[in-house]
Amino acid sequence: MRFEIMRLDDVDGAAVDSTVVDAASVNRMVQQAAAIGQRIYIRPAATSAS
Repeated sequence: MRFEIMRLDDVDGAAVDSTVVDAASVNRMVQQAAAIGQRIYIRPAATSAS
């Protein structure tokens, strides 16, 4: 499963940028954000129908 992680602006909470990662990388991204006090939003990535 893949997840979209969006970095949020500290002032108004708007999404600044986003990246899609696999489930194994989510924990690392969360720990990095927590270490620097960064706000993030995580949601399942949209899947494309074939």
